[in-house]
Amino acid sequence: MNELIAVALFTVLAVISPGADFALVTRSSYSAGRRAGLSAALGIALGVQVHVLYTVLGIALVISQTPALFLLMKVLGAGYLIYLGYRSLTNTTQTALTGADVDSGAGVGAAFRAGFLTNALNPKTMLFVISAYTQVVQPGSALTTDFAYGAFMSFAHWLWFSLVAVFFSHSALRRAMLERQRLVDRVIGVALIGLGLAVVFASAR
Repeated sequence: MNELIAVALFTVLAVISPGADFALVTRSSYSAGRRAGLSAALGIALGVQVHVLYTVLGIALVISQTPALFLLMKVLGAGYLIYLGYRSLTNTTQTALTGADVDSGAGVGAAFRAGFLTNALNPKTMLFVISAYTQVVQPGSALTTDFAYGAFMSFAHWLWFSLVAVFFSHSALRRAMLERQRLVDRVIGVALIGLGLAVVFASAR
């Protein structure tokens, strides 16, 4: 029971800390609508399973013992964050609050893919999952227990970012943000690029 509580607290604190996932869901929700925001949240939750899978199967040990591979994963993740930030920073398309394109299938699918890749390539999530299994979960625990913890991690991500999506897709808030879309896009773009560069500089130390 103590282990379960520790995993739960560890997960909640990691999920609610601001980062690339939060920025992505926020932008998807206010610019493309609630369905897109919820789709991004689902993509993020499934992206967590990528980290859970290789951690539980022991690949994390290989990564931790192979600095070059670990560095490559961090650089790939940082590069994707910088790419997303650049796209947001240079966006000149003004999104309308109404219209069929707001909740289009294409927008929802793009948000899901972005959510999945953002989390699957996110060094923060990689370190969180590896740390959770190496510092909190007892060695030698059953695979069913390990994967159950992983399912909880995904559920916590899905729940939190779904709430974020619902909040930022509220019509009044969306209208206010879309009226200042270029400013908001630039703020989010700078934040994503900053997160990516922080990973690069941290890796270079």
